[in-house]
Amino acid sequence: MARTVKNPKKAKRKNKGSNKGDGSSSSSVPSMPTRVWQPGVDKLEEGEELQCDPSAYNSLHAFHIGWPCLSFDIVRDTLGSDRKDFPHTVYFVTGTQAEKAAWNSIGVFKVSNVSGKRRELIPAKSEDDSDMESEGDDSEDEEDGGSGTPVLQLRKVAHHGCVNRIRAMTQQPHICASWADSGHVQVWDLSSHLNALAESETEGVQGASSVCNQAPLVNFRGHKDEGYAIDWSPIVPGRLVTGDCKNCIHLWEPTSGSAWNIDATPYIGHSASVEDLQWSPTEPNAFVSCSVDGTIAIWDTRLGKTPAASFKAHEADVNVISWNRQASCMLASGSDDGTFSIHDFRLLKEGNTVVAHFKYHKYPVTSIEWSPHEASTLAVSSSDNQLTIWDLSLEKDEEEEAEFKAQTKEQVNTPEDLPPQLLFVHQGQKDLKELHWHTQIPGMLVSTAADGFNILMPSNIQSTIPSNGAA
Repeated sequence: MARTVKNPKKAKRKNKGSNKGDGSSSSSVPSMPTRVWQPGVDKLEEGEELQCDPSAYNSLHAFHIGWPCLSFDIVRDTLGSDRKDFPHTVYFVTGTQAEKAAWNSIGVFKVSNVSGKRRELIPAKSEDDSDMESEGDDSEDEEDGGSGTPVLQLRKVAHHGCVNRIRAMTQQPHICASWADSGHVQVWDLSSHLNALAESETEGVQGASSVCNQAPLVNFRGHKDEGYAIDWSPIVPGRLVTGDCKNCIHLWEPTSGSAWNIDATPYIGHSASVEDLQWSPTEPNAFVSCSVDGTIAIWDTRLGKTPAASFKAHEADVNVISWNRQASCMLASGSDDGTFSIHDFRLLKEGNTVVAHFKYHKYPVTSIEWSPHEASTLAVSSSDNQLTIWDLSLEKDEEEEAEFKAQTKEQVNTPEDLPPQLLFVHQGQKDLKELHWHTQIPGMLVSTAADGFNILMPSNIQSTIPSNGAA
């Protein structure tokens, strides 16, 4: 249940010379031999600091919009479905966690000129091996497209109270739903803001000081408490489910492009707070929910207001879930005890759906999401300030590892206790809250934390859009 940013402070803008190591400015390669640092295992000595290795990323940029944001969503655009060439442009919606309720807003923003370099997993051999380290991959001259820092353009819509979670509809991305800490669920039409951003070419932050007062399409007050669980159906446009901290789930059915019939009688199947909801990627009437009670429930809207099935998923709170859109029998769940599990619905009748269970993270899992491009790949964020990427199809291969080390002349010995499925560990953000893959830019991830957003493209994630077009 590790969710809320308490007593947030507004982010301060850093100079370009910041040594944080997770921004868009380049970092110098350390002169001393590098070693793998394991979060939660190794400790920094006095005077030591971690240094980002820019060669591990095709692209890495950091930014913020002022107040911390607990939740965001990537807005689907019309710029193409399989974008590989830099620089990239990305659209977002988010909601703030301001110090006072009246200071909050929904942020609609565009980040353009997201530059980067598509790197080879095995670097080309140099004639003089001694120059390999001094001529590192962090040079700005290596960028395939774009240069300098990304351009952020922002528009704000007034929102009373903190935004717990926000989601954009897949089929109509300008329609967004937000959960407020006041207990209200609101639906917004943000088309005018997205259109203005699409038409604007002005560099710099736009609208940072002005807030638009706009009425929501719907302001639902039927929940008895605030909540975090919310999801749009990927199959039926406009169909929505919302869950609250009092264990109630409400179904929204669209009656037009701007109106909904919200069932006043809730779906009840949990004994504690509903933490997350996910619609089936293939069945229009099926969704799943997870709860502080440690269970996952499967619902069919045609079968009444009780679960079609329910099972114990974790010993602690189940914070987040993600339904695999490439392999619809698979569900991932993340827990308050730092573990995450992979469930196969085909094993429901056997009584145990878990096909994989990982204990890597030391603190609560705050977000989990399958890759929209690779059925076996998923990303996880945790309160231990790590974002990890996993490929469940991998197994340990000592011969392959030895061959790779020989090709790269690798001097760093990878810790033996790391799971072979762990592809990448991203750090540098404090109090990570949520992550999302970009469905139209293979290999791109975006994350939000107490100190702002990161856009990252790890160099060892070489995804392509599936041939069936699923995303």
